[in-house]
Amino acid sequence: MLNDTSILVTGGTGSFGKEFIRTVLRTYRPRRVIVYSRDEWKQSEMQSDPDFQDSSVRFFLGDVRDKERLRLAMREVDYVIHAAALKQVPAAEYNPNEFIKTNVNGATNIVEAAISSNVKRVVALSTDKAVNPVNLYGATKLCSDKVFIAANSYAGAGGTTFSVVRYGNVVGSRGSVIPLFQKQRESGKITITNSEMTRFLITLKEGVDFVLKSLDSMVGGELFVPKIPACTVGNLANVLAPNAQKDVIGLRPGEKMHEILIPLDEARNVLEFEDYFIIKPVQAFWGNKIGILGGVSCSEGFQYASNVNCESLSEDQLAHLLEDFLPT
Repeated sequence: MLNDTSILVTGGTGSFGKEFIRTVLRTYRPRRVIVYSRDEWKQSEMQSDPDFQDSSVRFFLGDVRDKERLRLAMREVDYVIHAAALKQVPAAEYNPNEFIKTNVNGATNIVEAAISSNVKRVVALSTDKAVNPVNLYGATKLCSDKVFIAANSYAGAGGTTFSVVRYGNVVGSRGSVIPLFQKQRESGKITITNSEMTRFLITLKEGVDFVLKSLDSMVGGELFVPKIPACTVGNLANVLAPNAQKDVIGLRPGEKMHEILIPLDEARNVLEFEDYFIIKPVQAFWGNKIGILGGVSCSEGFQYASNVNCESLSEDQLAHLLEDFLPT
């Protein structure tokens, strides 16, 4: 699929971006892979990494807030993977305008640059926090999702197609609970918001593979949701810090007890497949694409959440999944 093509990855120096590019270089023979990010130090580190010392890799400094820079970067690009975002929930509450500039205005810039550059396909990464958002970060990602889905309406027939991939917590990602528990267990005490809280878990490799699969199968306008397992925070704490004292501190502002990837209100638009779901758009541009996709329609009242209709991992299963993060 990606042989002899040009791919641009926004946020290309992040954990997802690096793993995505590493996978592409290992699996395909692309013509160009463009690392688009605003952090020159991280780009310098990537350039010195043997995994990325390939003649197809290009490093392009730029911000998704800069539409003209994006247009320059997207010249003769076939596919765009949009992984750049501001993500920290507390920071969003204190700096809402900055999150809007990057996550919402940046999405609009990606869309306009991609259409004007005749990019073939764009896949944007989303998050469970975009579903029924209770914090500013989630609200900006919901807006971003809407921007990308609606973009299919004005790309025109035969033009750029846009889809979104939504999933939950990436195991071990920066700022997530797993590295937090790893750090806290050194002191012999960890803090838990609520032991019955549940969270989805997906590995970085699984996330990358799902994005590649979605990029290959998309027809434009879909929101892809993988079927992934979940666990309780209590079990997670027991596995990562079995001997540590657990202090329950209660939910923090903007947190939910359970994560939702497909809310009740969207059930009527959901198609279920063997290992993923597709949320169909409601816009008129969708036409007869349902027949192309296949899948089985979900019933009214269906919901996909970390405590409903998903696999719940036992402590033994968690220990296997998190073997690289366990205490030695």
